[in-house]
Amino acid sequence: MTLGLFRAITKPLPHAVLLCGADGRVLAANPAAIRSDDRLCPGASVFDLRPDDTPRLRQQLGVWLRSGSPVPGALVLKDADGRKRRFRCHGARATWWDGPQPAVQLHLVEAGASDRFVALSQQVEALNREVAFRRATEVDRARLLAAEQAARAQLQHMYDLTAALAAAITLAEVSRVVSEVAPAALGATAAELFLHSARLVPLLQPEDNGLRADAGGWTDLDRPYHADGSLPREAGDAVPLALSLEADGVQLGMLVVHGSQHSTVSAHVTAVAQQIAQALRRAGLHEHEHRVAERLQLSLLPQLPQLSGLETATCYAPGSDLLSVGGDWYDVYEVDADHIGLSIGDVAGHGLHEATVMAQVTAALRNIVPRCGTDPAAVLDEVNTFLGRYHPGRMATACYLVFDRRTRTLTYATAGHPPPLLIHADGTSDYLNKATSPPLGPIRNVRYRQADTAVAEKDTLLLYTDGLIERRREDLALGLQRLTEFARTTSRLDITELCDRFLHHQPEAAFPDDRALLGVRFPPSV
Repeated sequence: MTLGLFRAITKPLPHAVLLCGADGRVLAANPAAIRSDDRLCPGASVFDLRPDDTPRLRQQLGVWLRSGSPVPGALVLKDADGRKRRFRCHGARATWWDGPQPAVQLHLVEAGASDRFVALSQQVEALNREVAFRRATEVDRARLLAAEQAARAQLQHMYDLTAALAAAITLAEVSRVVSEVAPAALGATAAELFLHSARLVPLLQPEDNGLRADAGGWTDLDRPYHADGSLPREAGDAVPLALSLEADGVQLGMLVVHGSQHSTVSAHVTAVAQQIAQALRRAGLHEHEHRVAERLQLSLLPQLPQLSGLETATCYAPGSDLLSVGGDWYDVYEVDADHIGLSIGDVAGHGLHEATVMAQVTAALRNIVPRCGTDPAAVLDEVNTFLGRYHPGRMATACYLVFDRRTRTLTYATAGHPPPLLIHADGTSDYLNKATSPPLGPIRNVRYRQADTAVAEKDTLLLYTDGLIERRREDLALGLQRLTEFARTTSRLDITELCDRFLHHQPEAAFPDDRALLGVRFPPSV
């Protein structure tokens, strides 16, 4: 209760009511008290109104301060003329008061013309009951409000966790959600995952190594770090909760919860663990399908021939959003003793049909290049005819280049494909973009353009598909600019390291499409 509420309750009462501090200072007085003696107003001291008997009044005030229920007493005050006025009163400690010092609540009736002490006692008891009831009501309301706010916060945390788990696709993303979002939903300080990697992602072949234990921020139970099998505990941490994670009848591992507010495994905690288990199961299946697609894609890519004096390296990575195989390819051809052919391309779309078209295009190229491999425009013309005849409606982008060992000339033609990047020994680079033509397939009888450029010793040619530079809602020009800027940092790398660095030049980025790279370092002059 507040002073405002005290004044509102005591205002209509016909008898005087005071709230006095332990020092005798009047903190509040109702209108009846001021009418009986205008000196009984807030700020006055009852000791000043009874100067000849202050010790006795202090003693009586102490009795009232120690009492939890009204205690009768008497109060004698002197008015301005020195005349004594006797009051009968009930006093008790005001338990609702939360000021800096305790206070006494006094109910006074002047013992004069009308002695209504019995009625006063009944009114005091009724008022105290009302004050106690209102105080209990306020406490209950505050408790209910706190419980409602806690429940609402818990529901919000559960919603955040559910949304984050639904958006998590990979095991690394699920692990991040468990680490960053799950503790709030569990009312805990931290949460960890201990998983069986072989159950999450079945091995494609017996010799596969499975998942890297440090790849997703979780501990692999198939290769435990804790030889004694005990759970890790932080300093001062109580025994953590360990919850089994099971989905579709598969025991995936366990969730370890540190600093939980729940001393036992409640229904709420079990529900959170079940959500995490389902998300892990989905992520494991996604990873498995992703690996199958990647393995199939790699099996379709051609094996490059070993050519003396020419350093080559290749890299391939499937798109982060894709579970099906794609149509990216690269290849190297020994046209004759003096000429080396190079190709890279991408059949539009993803799926088995596109992968089949890609395999047929690479096979066709290996038949076309021996006949006209020194003429890039003629090579693209024949591939365009092949697509139009055997795969109408399909489209592909491609780039074919031929290197003349004698003249150190690189002749090239592109069909809707990103331009090759020629990186010089000092790290500077140029795009080969002077021979662009429409993509292969949709248009018949295209006159493909070709151009040539001189190649210096130790120059490196980077051929790539658009997945390397393509980002959602971003201009391709920005991706091309990133490659030239990154090329400046690769001048001292061997061809294999250079290819791998370009493949992962943005480690935190999401690559929606496949990335295929072919790197070629040209030999010194003979």
